[in-house]
Amino acid sequence: MSKRALTPTQSARYARHIVLKDMGGAGQQRLSAAHVAVVGAGGLGVPVIAYLAGAGIGRLTIIDPDTVSLSNLSRQVIYADADLEAPKAEAAARFAARLNPEIDVSARIEHLTPENAKTLLASADLVVEGTDSFAAKRAVAAASADLKIPLVTGALGPFDGSVTVLAPYMTREDGTYWPDFEKLYPVDPTPEDSPPCELVGVLNVLPGIVGTMMANEAIKYLAGFGEPLLGKLLLYSARTGESRIMGYR
Repeated sequence: MSKRALTPTQSARYARHIVLKDMGGAGQQRLSAAHVAVVGAGGLGVPVIAYLAGAGIGRLTIIDPDTVSLSNLSRQVIYADADLEAPKAEAAARFAARLNPEIDVSARIEHLTPENAKTLLASADLVVEGTDSFAAKRAVAAASADLKIPLVTGALGPFDGSVTVLAPYMTREDGTYWPDFEKLYPVDPTPEDSPPCELVGVLNVLPGIVGTMMANEAIKYLAGFGEPLLGKLLLYSARTGESRIMGYR
């Protein structure tokens, strides 16, 4: 990423970031110079796209093969009735461009697979993944690791969600590598362990809460403040309102 001076319009738009301790103009410049690929424009991707666009991420690539359905609208709140049957990637890109015309947004209406993952993600500075396909999660994680791109990844249950950051090509202070996707998920969950939300449901506010946490991880990583969830899994329960962080190796 090469930082560029903010324009007067950008300085006004991002004024609350610029005066924010640990962010400042330098942090906002890093956001404005960054390219983030968002894989999945569904429940988790929607708040990620909204908040990254609002934060002024310079370039967003939105990757999703699906179309907007009526059952999406209660929780995927950037879409409306007028978007029904439209490709999610395109509808999300239109929303992001309306929200912030300062940024560059592109849509890729494609299934991400092990064969095309590196091509789709190659130019990104950071990847955010929130799909409901475990095969896609593995493909994104493998490609991001091979390309040496940090990955923010999240998952949902009916009332629970999780977030972590993966960068298995980077080392800790003791010289050991941060854990990879295989350490977190050594085996794929069975359909009984992880049934689709079409069967068990999902609380409509939960993707917004967890997706916003994912956007926060992306912003603080790119701007260079705080402590990313490397080697840590943040768990949130909508039943209790509690969150906790557990380590994994």
